Amino acid sequence: MPSRRQSAAAVVFVLAAAVGAGPGAAQTAGQPAAESPAMTPATKAPPKAAAAAKPAAARKPAPRPAPLPLETLTVQPLEPAGPKRLYLSDVALPHIVDGKLHVIDGDTMRYRGLVATGYAGQATLSADRRTLYVATSYYTRLSRGERTDVVDVYDAGTLAHSHEIVVPPKHAQALNYKGLIAASADDRWVFVQNATPAVSVSIVDARAKTFVQEVDTPGCWTVQPVRSRPNAFATLCGDGTMLTVTLSDDGKTATLARSEKLFDLERDPLFVHAEADGDTLWYVSFAGVLHAVDLSGPVATARAWPLVRGERVREGWRPGGYQVTALHRSSGRLYIGMHRKGGEGSHKNPADQIWTVDTTTRRVLARTPASAAISLAVSQDARPLLFVIDGLKNELVSLDPAAGMKVVRRMPQVMETAVMLETH
Repeated sequence: MPSRRQSAAAVVFVLAAAVGAGPGAAQTAGQPAAESPAMTPATKAPPKAAAAAKPAAARKPAPRPAPLPLETLTVQPLEPAGPKRLYLSDVALPHIVDGKLHVIDGDTMRYRGLVATGYAGQATLSADRRTLYVATSYYTRLSRGERTDVVDVYDAGTLAHSHEIVVPPKHAQALNYKGLIAASADDRWVFVQNATPAVSVSIVDARAKTFVQEVDTPGCWTVQPVRSRPNAFATLCGDGTMLTVTLSDDGKTATLARSEKLFDLERDPLFVHAEADGDTLWYVSFAGVLHAVDLSGPVATARAWPLVRGERVREGWRPGGYQVTALHRSSGRLYIGMHRKGGEGSHKNPADQIWTVDTTTRRVLARTPASAAISLAVSQDARPLLFVIDGLKNELVSLDPAAGMKVVRRMPQVMETAVMLETH
């Protein structure tokens, strides 16, 4: 029996022989290996071939590519705004310090631009649609530190920042609703809703670019400019009244006039969202009662009509959502998001239908599919589109009222937590 050393030597010998042999050159262990054909002079590489292989160091380096030209960042100017340009306010709750206003071409549903709105910024257009105002907060440590509130002013045509106006650090840090910032009919004043939680309105002189004064409006919410009197605005109050505030010519003093009770907060409260047509504000109640509030006099007056009648009362049809109505002013058509089986606490439900109401006759003209709308806005041109936020899919949708609210286009993945739309 061979020793371990002999066995190991035999294994090494066999392996060495196998490596040296070409295919089919097997040999018996313990026999001397024949010279491999690969090692014979006849099979060695020709001298010319060997000479052709030059060492890597002797090769010529490849030429260097020309450097890329330096890029200059530019901003593409926006095309002129049409009636279907959209401004979509997004409070961006997952990162609320970094809100945004999406600017979208509603005809094509293409993204056109973005305006930063800071911490819970509230945005609105001027009455002449040339200027964009954003009331917002900035903190020295992003989400903490010293707070500064400003009204940022942008050119609505180019989205370029023009200037800022510092205001008291009290602006309402809330979900976006129309009426939390508003411009007067002559674009002299910007009214900013405050909440600390004490309620007041900051008066900003847009022409002088300065804060003027703060008007206390206890128990009242949202600002509705009086179109026929640019120095006046109204605000909806929790006791069922409306408060009308009239400024002096310099804006430094104000007189307040309260209306009679216009609605019953306990029995049937109003949605705070209103659609304006001149001095008339159109509100709808939680139970589906339409209210027309007239601001033309020294105090507000109102009339009301129920929209939900007969069998639809038994089916529980009610308005729901955030920006629950949209008014096409020239036709007098009011679009309302309605849901069935409504009741206490259902006032934020997405719509099952959109009801089209003639504000002259107060009749419901059509009941059409709603794409789960929670917010509505309509373009003001001769062939309008209705734009809605689909509350189930979190998408922006354009609908054609002339075609029974047929879906024209959908735009997914454009928003995070948006509930307010405004058309140009």
